[in-house]
Amino acid sequence: MNRYEGRRALVTGGGSGIGQATVLRMLAEGGRVVAADVSEPGLADTVAKAGDDAERLHIVVVNIADETSVKTAVADAVAWLGGLDALVNAAGILRSSHTDQTTLEAFEQVLRINLVGTFLMIREAVPALLQGNGAAVVNFSSTSAMFAHPYMAAYAASKGGVQSMTHALAAEYAKQGIRFTAVQPGSISSGMTDGSGASEQSQGPGLPEDADMSLFMKLAPALGNGFAGPETVAGVVAMLASDDGKFITGTEIRIDGGTHF
Repeated sequence: MNRYEGRRALVTGGGSGIGQATVLRMLAEGGRVVAADVSEPGLADTVAKAGDDAERLHIVVVNIADETSVKTAVADAVAWLGGLDALVNAAGILRSSHTDQTTLEAFEQVLRINLVGTFLMIREAVPALLQGNGAAVVNFSSTSAMFAHPYMAAYAASKGGVQSMTHALAAEYAKQGIRFTAVQPGSISSGMTDGSGASEQSQGPGLPEDADMSLFMKLAPALGNGFAGPETVAGVVAMLASDDGKFITGTEIRIDGGTHF
């Protein structure tokens, strides 16, 4: 299936986890893709995994929390692609702590990367998307935006913001032809959830040593035998950002194996 043939996509967080899986999925379906990430080693890993498809892959180092870095990265991506049809905002961080012990700096860091970073990427990409074909933006919310995940107040706030912003943007740009959707991953094994991600913007939660694990007992997926791999989410993202999702906008899709019914 080559539904991405002739399609141009920019994916943040492309150096690890779900972002990397999305890059590889779009390449496998014939697309031209720019993988953006704060980690050069992570991007090098993506290039290696792309194999022969790497000829249709371009990499860009970006810190999505930095306005200047985002402007430079998006301009680079659009120039290499010759335009832009799809933007996937997969980059993010997950931090855990007791709220009464969380510093303002730590709280703001999560919001700066997850929420403000997503806004900056969208703002800089919109002019190119307005000229694109079947333009689509897929943002990353989380099951944490709607369900209680203890010790993750900053993360929940950031992802709730992304979800609300997605709805607002969908309404704002519907008549101009840009679709905005969000995915809510949960119970997914990735660099963000297990801390193995090469990207500093895709690191794991690091629960407090005295965390009450009984609070997490209800967070097991009903389907399968545990957490699913990042490719599970990548397939849904690829659908939403393709013409197969042309009648989907202003909504979110939860991908958690039935963890939250």
